[in-house]
Amino acid sequence: MDPKATVSALGALAHEHRLTAYRLLVEAGPDGLPAGAIAERLGTPPSTLTFHLQQLLQAGLVTQRRVSRQIIYAMVPAAMNGLVAYLTENCCGRDTGCGPACEPVALPAACKTSAA
Repeated sequence: MDPKATVSALGALAHEHRLTAYRLLVEAGPDGLPAGAIAERLGTPPSTLTFHLQQLLQAGLVTQRRVSRQIIYAMVPAAMNGLVAYLTENCCGRDTGCGPACEPVALPAACKTSAA
């Protein structure tokens, strides 16, 4: 995943309704959920939900397909895996000499003395 796609994905997930909708789609698995079912579970008006799902769609985090009169949304596992990989590699991958930067902030005593 490149920086532009990463920013787009993070921006799409940076809203309570979109994050909740995405989590529902993760739980639903590859079959996804109809837009109406997502709206019902979130208690969101369909027009508002459509706006939020379009943000996730544009970021490449979900797909949509039509089945009869319903639009089914499903999460894209490769997109989230790419986002996590990018963040891990570019934000946590720096070796401080005392373990990766994503380790807990409280360093062992040996690392504190060498860092001082």
